[in-house]
This record gives sequence, structure tokens and C-alpha cells, in this order.
Amino acid sequence: MQEILDASTPGDWRRLDPKNTVYLELDAGRVVIELAPGFAPAHVGNIRTLAHAGYWNGMSINRSQDNFVVQWGDPAEDDKDRKSLGKAKAKLPAEFERKAAGLDFHALPDRDGWAPQVGFAQGFPAARNPEAGTAWLAHCYGMVGAGRDTAADSSNGTELYVVTGQSPRQLDRNITMVGRVVQGMEKLSVLPRGTGPLGFYEKPEQRTAIKAIRLASDVPKKERTALEVLRTGTPLFEELVEARRNRRDDWYKVPAGHIDLCNVPLPVREVAKK
Repeated sequence: MQEILDASTPGDWRRLDPKNTVYLELDAGRVVIELAPGFAPAHVGNIRTLAHAGYWNGMSINRSQDNFVVQWGDPAEDDKDRKSLGKAKAKLPAEFERKAAGLDFHALPDRDGWAPQVGFAQGFPAARNPEAGTAWLAHCYGMVGAGRDTAADSSNGTELYVVTGQSPRQLDRNITMVGRVVQGMEKLSVLPRGTGPLGFYEKPEQRTAIKAIRLASDVPKKERTALEVLRTGTPLFEELVEARRNRRDDWYKVPAGHIDLCNVPLPVREVAKK
């Protein structure tokens, strides 16, 4: 894979858009999240508003469930004790899927157990149903979703989680996905597991403090993390997928001839700041 990346050209990479990039600041360092407005415009709009207002600053990571998710938000259990949303919307529609028409979708060659087709769209692992004309983001490792209650439209984007376990694809089209972590996953995946039900921390001192959650566009340029991600709609990316799909280095004796959507690497690199 490294040989393929070494042969890449500048056109094979894209810079993260600061307006669609969120920095989760922890004592352990920065986690960089790319938002997906093409799939969840209402939720992303709320997240931008909340981050711009500093809504999550001083809150905490409240849940780390083994082989599943890490989740953060307001730790208060009663609505009356929760922080005001300010200018953010209190009610959002469920954005579990979108129309596939007009979506630049690059399908993988192999079958998937969860959808008629899987591949990549707008840089995110995604699935689609050509017959129904719908597409949605997939619950792969590092993907970010908006927690909700029983009602489909009960999320307002304040309770966010990151998939840290084995791709719970059964959640696809049941929760609004809002983006993915592009750098810093190791800072979340190593957090101590919660001892309460569903991995929630039972004591306040077990939680991980959030220093701030900020939009990259609100951060001075010299303080931003300059990243490029590999474009997923190029011949070079197809070559990379095939190299991982049929491993031909000396260690592998039997090439698989198959690759799972969530096992396709999405390379990221740091670059000089402009």
C-alpha cells in the first residue's frame, strides 16, 4: 500500500474543509472529525452552531462500551439540568438515508451482507440500494453518529458517539451518521471501559474531560491541523483497494479475493500549512 501512496500525485488528495471539520480537544490531544453535510445537513448544521457557541466545552466523554462506541455530551440526566442549546435547533429530522440520485458513488467489487452495494461517497464509507434509489453512511470503525432516544427524530446532535468496535452495521439506517474521525482515533479507543450498563461511567471522576469542541474554521490558521485525505474516486484509490483485497506480499499464501467495506483503508497525511 505504501508504494501506491508514494506514487500518488497532488490531485489524488484533498484538503479538509475547515467549515466541515471539528476538533475534539482532550488532555491527550486533538481528535479531528470530518463532518458529512451531504448525508446529514440538518445535524451538521446544528453541530456547527453548537461548536461555534462552545456548547461542549467543559463537558465530558461519558461512555466507553467495549467493542462498540465512545460517546460524549452533557452528563446531566434531567432535562432541567442540561445546558441550553442556544441558537441550535431542539428538533431535527431523522437523516438515516438520502436520495442516491446525483451522488458520486464508487462501488466496491464485492458483495456485502448489509446492502445491495457498498463503496465510497464524498470520502465516506457508504451503501446504497439502486432499486430504492437510496444511499446511507455505514457504521465502520471511526464513524461518528448522533445518539437518539426511541423516536427516530429524537436526536438534536448534542450526544455524539464514535464507533470503536467491530463495525455494528445493524445500526445502518437506524441512526443519523454525521461524519468520521480522520485523525486521533487512538485517543478514543484506549479510553477505560465504563463499568455501568452500556459502558457508561458510574462516577464523575471516571469521565474524560472535554477541553473544547471547535470548528476548524473558528480556529486561527496557525493552530489548525493541516490534513489531506486520499480521494476515493480515483484510479489510484481503486489500485489501493485491489492491493488490500488481494494481498500478494510474501507473507500471504492465500489472497482473499474479497474486501469488506469497513476494512478499506482511508489514508490521511499531514501537510504544510498554507
